[in-house]
Amino acid sequence: MRKQRRSSFLLLGVVAVAVASVSCSGPSLLSSGHSVRSGPFSGDPLCADVVSGAPEEVLSWQRDGATGTGTASWGGASVVLRCGVEPMPPTPDLCMNVSGVDWVLDEGRLEADGVQVLTTYGRTPAVEVTIEDAPGHAGDVLVDMNRSVRDIPRKSKCLSPGEVP
Repeated sequence: MRKQRRSSFLLLGVVAVAVASVSCSGPSLLSSGHSVRSGPFSGDPLCADVVSGAPEEVLSWQRDGATGTGTASWGGASVVLRCGVEPMPPTPDLCMNVSGVDWVLDEGRLEADGVQVLTTYGRTPAVEVTIEDAPGHAGDVLVDMNRSVRDIPRKSKCLSPGEVP
């Protein structure tokens, strides 16, 4: 009887040590989250609304567990949203209006490494969407993101070449 009780305590101790070591090793063993750098203004209350309103699925990819404040990701971080990034200054880069939201494409980044980085224009806090591994699908991604972004008040808009003074 004594031997059985000692074995039970030993087994209980081994289980407790295993649980403690998994718990202390951090979120990487417990979740599939991706570390995403937060924007400098990610604490803005509107960013919480943007992230909570972001879609559960983008381009058939399920939402991942992005770990940065004001962030969300999909498809193993193939698509990443960061709210609270620096607002865009006027730029000659391509600006497109997608369902009432202006987005500026970082043409330099696209040329350098093929990654599509789009940032809202005229809205504070600004929202950045990075798209990797999905060439040609930026429009689809932005349509999905607009639902959560359009409630950020628009303060200015992109100008077409004919509107530039």
